[in-house]
Amino acid sequence: MHTKSFFVGWALLLTLFTGCDKPAGGDDAAKKESTAATAPLIGRWVRPDGGYILMVNRVEPEGKLGASYFNPNPIRVSAAQASVEGGAVKLFVELRDEGYPGCTYNLTYDKAKDQLVGVYFQAAQQQSYDIAFERAQ
Repeated sequence: MHTKSFFVGWALLLTLFTGCDKPAGGDDAAKKESTAATAPLIGRWVRPDGGYILMVNRVEPEGKLGASYFNPNPIRVSAAQASVEGGAVKLFVELRDEGYPGCTYNLTYDKAKDQLVGVYFQAAQQQSYDIAFERAQ
């Protein structure tokens, strides 16, 4: 009886450490689905209320974005991340540069309008603004 519980214990540990409870390729399939959903973010986006430009050059499988921001000169992007939440494609961008001490964009991709809509937080003023970016041609 003692030997049986020993083997059951080892089997349980092996299952936990080797991920036998996950279907093969499950993580890869989820990454591919997320990458396909976030692909429309790639491009040049313009805020019509001021000409600010957000460039998304790439979306990595884990959601990290290659992004640039201009007003009209380059502003350092310290973080840029895409995610899919409840079927909605979300985008977070943080700016850290002179005059942009942690300003952020929290945006959602509106597929019907091909726009990024959401909130811009102006950190120095502690103010939030509803904004939209349109895809530039």
